Amino acid sequence: MIDDLDLGFDEAERGEKGRHRRSFVRKRNGKGGGRGKTVLALLLAMVLLGGIGGGAFYGFDRIQNYFVTPDYDGGGSGEVQVEIKQGALLADMADALFTAGVVKSPKAFIEAAADNSRSKNIQPGFYKLRKEMSGAHAVTAMLDLKNKIVNGITIPEGRTAKNIYKLLSEKTKIPVKEFETAAKDPIGLGVPDWWFTRSDKKKITPTVEGFLYPDTYEIPPKATAEGILSLMVQNFLTVTGQMEFADRVQSDRKIAPYEALIVASLAQAEAGNKDDLGKVARVAYNRVYGDFPCNCLEMDVTVNYYLESIGKPTKRSGDMTAAELDDPKNPYNRKLRGLPPSPINNPGKEAMAGAMSPPPGKWFYFVAIDKAGHSEFAETFEQHERNMEKAREAGII
Repeated sequence: MIDDLDLGFDEAERGEKGRHRRSFVRKRNGKGGGRGKTVLALLLAMVLLGGIGGGAFYGFDRIQNYFVTPDYDGGGSGEVQVEIKQGALLADMADALFTAGVVKSPKAFIEAAADNSRSKNIQPGFYKLRKEMSGAHAVTAMLDLKNKIVNGITIPEGRTAKNIYKLLSEKTKIPVKEFETAAKDPIGLGVPDWWFTRSDKKKITPTVEGFLYPDTYEIPPKATAEGILSLMVQNFLTVTGQMEFADRVQSDRKIAPYEALIVASLAQAEAGNKDDLGKVARVAYNRVYGDFPCNCLEMDVTVNYYLESIGKPTKRSGDMTAAELDDPKNPYNRKLRGLPPSPINNPGKEAMAGAMSPPPGKWFYFVAIDKAGHSEFAETFEQHERNMEKAREAGII
């Protein structure tokens, strides 16, 4: 008897590999029976099932899924990559999104796609989406080309420019030499020349180090080394612009933005846990601009940056020789007064936020005290020695 009812399905919607029954909810624009027709059919189904007895509720739970589509509200959260394969139909796309946790049900996406005339423009490939999106938001996101990963590569936080060139070369097959050549002109890549000024009056040799923002990038076909690095620089400028990074460090820290970027890179390299990024930045400021005896950093990460820059392997602090630690030819010598000549890597947003607005504290020292990378911070060397004992007991040093 139920098959004789007009429940809002058409013949085309019964097909498509038989995987999904589709009851598209029409907009109230005069086309089709719309919501009223669906509600009437649901009421009739309830009457029929009610006459059968208590066991009918088992069947009703299944039947109601034809009328009430499980769906999330809003644009979702987090991030997930989803592949839409070549030749995929709407039902295939719906399955992929449901499996990845993007939509609450395949029907949620199928119905939303039916209500969006542009859904036919969704292309195969990889998409960067959010989990728990409504069907409508998922369709809209897949029609936004910025969410389509043409040739995706993720650049981790804290990588040096030299390391980034290698990662990009492996992904794109563009020779490292071409990235190195393009990087020789950071202003040509889009870095504004005002970035290369310092309040401490130290001379600056413009470099792209620090401006290659770590993120997941879509590498377009036929990309060039210059184009890819320019894309990363533009991303850096967008993120720091939204943070008001340059304005805030000048007004709050009373230093040039370039110096704060250097501090962000130091924090990115030294902090073993993101919770400590701001505190490490504070230590760097205290050592260089505070009452620290030499006003020097005494951070071994600057030595490692120099070793990498001249083609030598980096080392653990305990394995560095005295000559390496205090090489007078090293412009990144840890004993030199003030901040080093440039950033020592490409920091992420949280590290830059820590350098822009570090927590208050008079710390001069810190040491990791657990395997999760958390550090203890100290104002005096005596306190620092006690913290180092904790680190030894935990087997960290």
